[in-house]
Amino acid sequence: MSLTLGAILYEGFELLDMFGPLEMFTAIPPDKLQVVMVAEAKGPVAAGSMTMAPGLPKVVADFDFSDAPALDIILLPGGVGTVPELENEKLLSFLRERAAKAQITASVCTGSALLARAGLLDGKRATSNKQFFSLATSQSQKVDWVERARWVDDGQFVTSSGVSAGTDMALAIIARLFGQETADQTAEAAEYTWHRDADEDPFADQLNRMA
Repeated sequence: MSLTLGAILYEGFELLDMFGPLEMFTAIPPDKLQVVMVAEAKGPVAAGSMTMAPGLPKVVADFDFSDAPALDIILLPGGVGTVPELENEKLLSFLRERAAKAQITASVCTGSALLARAGLLDGKRATSNKQFFSLATSQSQKVDWVERARWVDDGQFVTSSGVSAGTDMALAIIARLFGQETADQTAEAAEYTWHRDADEDPFADQLNRMA
């Protein structure tokens, strides 16, 4: 039986946060894993970037919050659009409702700030983008925030550090769900050097440098 991964889009999401992991996830055969794009409203959603440059690509959401299928995995990116989304109760409510039913809810970068804002990480271990770490930690004091981690796997919730770390996290999730050999083959097919140690964080010394 195929699992369904819902990639959650919002205005200003970081491109690599989303498409680094999706490059790995979409390598899994569709009879095992299918990916759907979900946003508050169907249609094109403008991406953001670290430089906040204008004219970035738009990604089409196939489903909105009201008609998205059952999701076994949720993938939530960060990006420059995170801050306004912290006040978006429609998104936060959707995350609360769907995370309760998902096997895994995964965030990349400042996406963990949204999960924390929704109250989903209370009592959990989690991490976030190191250079903007306080954005996540300020959303809840009930989270065990891990400053030195490439990603943190707390069972139902898996959170990664900034941008490129999401790809390493995605491969770890693939290893958990589909086996280590599948994860290894996926990384090799992409000619990607997988940082396999979740505790090895080369950017931990940049904590809140850009906050």
